[in-house]
Amino acid sequence: MGTNRRAADKFYQLVANDEDARVCTDISDDACREVPGNFVRMLSSQVLTSIGDLLINPKTVLAWLIGAVGAPASLVAWLVPIRESGSLIPQLAIGAWVRRHPQRKSFWVLGSVLQGLAVAGMAACVWLLDGLAAGLGIIGLLILFSLARGLCSVAMKDVQGKCIPKSRRGRLSGLAATLSGLITLALAAVVFHDNAEPGPGFYTVVLLAAAATWLLAAAQFARVEEFDGETSGGGNAFKAALASLSLLRDDAPFRHFVISRALLMASALASPFMVVLAQQQGGGALALGSFVMAASLASAISATLWGYMADTASRRVMVLGGALASLACLLTGGLAVIDSTLVAGLWFYPAAFFVLAVAHAGVRIGRKTYMVDMAGGNKRTDYVAVSNTAIGVLLLAAGGLSALASLISTAAVLIMLGMMGLAGAISAFRLKDVSA
Repeated sequence: MGTNRRAADKFYQLVANDEDARVCTDISDDACREVPGNFVRMLSSQVLTSIGDLLINPKTVLAWLIGAVGAPASLVAWLVPIRESGSLIPQLAIGAWVRRHPQRKSFWVLGSVLQGLAVAGMAACVWLLDGLAAGLGIIGLLILFSLARGLCSVAMKDVQGKCIPKSRRGRLSGLAATLSGLITLALAAVVFHDNAEPGPGFYTVVLLAAAATWLLAAAQFARVEEFDGETSGGGNAFKAALASLSLLRDDAPFRHFVISRALLMASALASPFMVVLAQQQGGGALALGSFVMAASLASAISATLWGYMADTASRRVMVLGGALASLACLLTGGLAVIDSTLVAGLWFYPAAFFVLAVAHAGVRIGRKTYMVDMAGGNKRTDYVAVSNTAIGVLLLAAGGLSALASLISTAAVLIMLGMMGLAGAISAFRLKDVSA
């Protein structure tokens, strides 16, 4: 145990470059002493779940998998909305439930285990079923996965807020994304090395490997040294949820943040439409692999940089990420409308997807760090739950608008989302600076 602690201390000093505990201005002295070990445990947990996320990404892998099992293509349209909204909308009630407990790491562990079991169930669907039955099985298990993900989202931000100092949270998220991106990049290069279409056995193994990452992450996160926190407001979950909604009306800075975040979700919504445009040009597993590698490479080379930037200027990271996403969407959509032959090459869409993934990493890390930094104590849980629930509802609405726009053309959707992202960058620029 002593050897592990010394190794954790050395690694943390290397990453955080702390000479003393002066950075622990917003956590307790007891929690400050446990920061190095908790940093390593939370980092390893996030790396594992990030690898799993990349292996079953609904924007790329699951969308491809629906077609591989012979399920109707119409099911693809439900993947991203279910995965995102299913984890966000219930968080008001989840947040009130979590708030009743002084320690909340067990909720993250439970959510991670449930996600691992859901992905293992998807593997069983691929191996045992085909056609519509396999597709519906994957969709149903994605709902369970998404709900469990929401539990982890609420718990993670609260545990991180109690265990990691304000000026070290961004680099924790960024380093986790970089490491997971490098590992997944290597996996994708090995797995998708030719253009042959793999069989059900291949997809089953990939899904089982992804399931294992969440189970291993749960075991690691259970070792986090968490101290008791506030439990006020943890009464009736439904009443507490309704009361929390008043934050959108009464808390102007928080309302401004939610509006900015809603506009910036264009960076997430645009990704599958780039994949659709590429699929219209043809291609097999190599095309899918190019998108997986693009997403992994984007995380590997950008997330840590975004994380360090977010520690000192999380608002600026949101602005830069939103502006870059807007540029990628407007350029891709505009060129496709003007002359589709300009973007017909195999390289263009993965390159554009890479830029969009870099931008989305910035938006995601920036808004997560901004959220944790702007609130303290029990208010942090309320902010997370209300913001995520509101975004979940708005995401469904935006998804509906995108579906209608796609009836005109996929390129038109990208142009619409590009304008939306630009508005989000402008809104984020006007946010108050809350970084250290």
